[in-house]
Amino acid sequence: MPAGAINGGFYPVKQDSPQQYPSVVIGVENIKEAIVSIEQNGGKVLGEPMNIPNFGVYVSFLDTEGNRNSIIQPSGM
Repeated sequence: MPAGAINGGFYPVKQDSPQQYPSVVIGVENIKEAIVSIEQNGGKVLGEPMNIPNFGVYVSFLDTEGNRNSIIQPSGM
C-alpha cells in the first residue's frame, strides 16, 4: 500500500462489546518522541509500546478529552 493510503474497516456492532467506535492510528517518525509529546501535552499513554512484526511499533493513548487514539512508528523508519 502506498504511503498516505488509508486502510482498515468497521466491525459489526455487538450489544455485548464495549467501546465500539472507530480507532484513529497516527503514523509517527519517532514513537519515543511522540510519547513524550503526548504526556507533556496532557495525554496519557496506555501501556508500553509493542512491536507488531513486519508492521511497526504501536501504542494507544488517551487525549486530553478522554478519546482513545493510537500511534505507530512503521517498520523501516
